[in-house]
Amino acid sequence: MLAADSGWTILLTGDNLTRLLGGLWTSVSVAGLALIFGIPLGVVLGALRIMHNPVLRAVLRLYLEFFRIIPTLVILFLFYYILPREMGVQVDGETIAVVAFGLWVAAEISDVVRGALISVPEHQVDAGKALGMNGLQLLWYVRLPQSVNLMVPATINLAARVIMTTSLLLLISVIDVVTVGQQIMEANRMAHPDSAFWVYGFVFLLYFIVCWPLAMIARALEKRAKERNNG
Repeated sequence: MLAADSGWTILLTGDNLTRLLGGLWTSVSVAGLALIFGIPLGVVLGALRIMHNPVLRAVLRLYLEFFRIIPTLVILFLFYYILPREMGVQVDGETIAVVAFGLWVAAEISDVVRGALISVPEHQVDAGKALGMNGLQLLWYVRLPQSVNLMVPATINLAARVIMTTSLLLLISVIDVVTVGQQIMEANRMAHPDSAFWVYGFVFLLYFIVCWPLAMIARALEKRAKERNNG
């Protein structure tokens, strides 16, 4: 019982709780900025992928496969350690993370958008052509409105994945919630050997509180979209 009490007191000692919540805010803000940057770019790339241009489609496909095949950790290291040195610029870790995650989000969203756009029935597209719509008008007035219901659940799921992947920020010197948790654990390791259980357990709880509602919302939207498609 004493060990349990001492474990909880680690979280409540000094400003540890405030630091953990501040680290969570860093994780969520990096993920949020990456989504704000990546989603619009992904929508544009996804729209370009349905164009009848084999060279453009091949380039965008390679872009997608690069971010799918290369581990996110390797991408972060590439952006944080190699590119700034080769370009002769100094960029902070949070900016690097936003750019790296944003490009990853754009790649994933481009595939979501492409799949949703090509799922629109061809007779709807043909009807738009019969009305004299050009390619951009078909995209804006026909394809996008009918495919949004398919895009939103996948986008919310991706947002949860990005938030969870921010746990890698520890490795590029960004003070996120995992980094703060490690600092607290190491500072109390001698006095409280069970500190890892309580600190990382609380970090897990914070991630769960943020990501679980997103998963539930995505599931509800997917169910609604299926019901709507089935009539």
